[in-house]
Amino acid sequence: MPTILGTLRRVLLTPRLAEVTFRVRGFPGADSAAAETLEAIPQSVICGFEWGIEAKTLWEVERRLALVEPQQRGFAYEGAAMAATVRDAMAGGRGTWSRKLLGGPGHPHIFLTYIGIGFAMARLPRVLWKKVIPDLAESPYHPTMTWLAVDGYGFDRAYFQTKRWVHEQRVPKPYPWEGSGEYFLRAFDQGVGRALWFINGARPEAVTEAVNKFAPHRHADLWSGVGLAATFAGGCDEPGLTRLRAASGAHWAELALGVVFAVKARTYAGFTPPHTELAAKALAGLAVSEAVDIADGTEADPWGTGLDPAYERWRERIRTRLVTATVSQAAAQPSADRVP
Repeated sequence: MPTILGTLRRVLLTPRLAEVTFRVRGFPGADSAAAETLEAIPQSVICGFEWGIEAKTLWEVERRLALVEPQQRGFAYEGAAMAATVRDAMAGGRGTWSRKLLGGPGHPHIFLTYIGIGFAMARLPRVLWKKVIPDLAESPYHPTMTWLAVDGYGFDRAYFQTKRWVHEQRVPKPYPWEGSGEYFLRAFDQGVGRALWFINGARPEAVTEAVNKFAPHRHADLWSGVGLAATFAGGCDEPGLTRLRAASGAHWAELALGVVFAVKARTYAGFTPPHTELAAKALAGLAVSEAVDIADGTEADPWGTGLDPAYERWRERIRTRLVTATVSQAAAQPSADRVP
């Protein structure tokens, strides 16, 4: 049963479902065949946010989320995590909603719930950011994957302030996330890359054109985000994915890196849709089990040493494994069969 305060929070903070449609947002992908399918994703986020911001108990939120179909449930958890973060911030940073959600029913969706925290960050003053990540010492992905919150922040800004962050290609002010203000900009771009997949309606040529409009030093992280979105969210057929892989060119390893993370997130949540299997094969040449093996076999020690954050060290190991495997396969292929 919602409370009066919860209803007020929902009315004040929740966008209407129509506000995230491509036509209302003015996205060039509004006419794409995948538009309706892709629009259902931010709409699922909104539903999760509404339930999370208005509910009186976490049990009620969990029961509502359990009714969402498996393919969309992780996105609904994104919205619930966003709501939990906002509620904790409104409690002066002393709330426990996000800790209980991410450490409890939301843990299978930990990759997406961190992204949901990033959505909340886009609506909170930066002075509150240092308290948005709950302590999840029991999770094998804490604190490594907290960078997905920055990714979520980048996605949100690109989706809702497209002119500023996509058309004008603005660069945000660095923030010392995990002590690395420099890497904050890269994680932000990974989220922008994911948004480009949605904004352009999962059309390979349009997505490629959008990436290429950015400064060259930003392309690698943008392609990583594209690969993650194409694999996790779907929206493109096999011929289109094949063209996308070819278009990534020298950044194929980044595209495939996004694929591996998307597959890992899907399998960790316990549901892998057919479009994820298709994208893994078409974009990275991997079966789902192979992508999971790569992810699990390259995890970086979150407390290890290195100039880069553990998150980037993990990403680098995945890239290296992908490139090494590709070179080995090419070397084993009979010379007559090789593509010149």
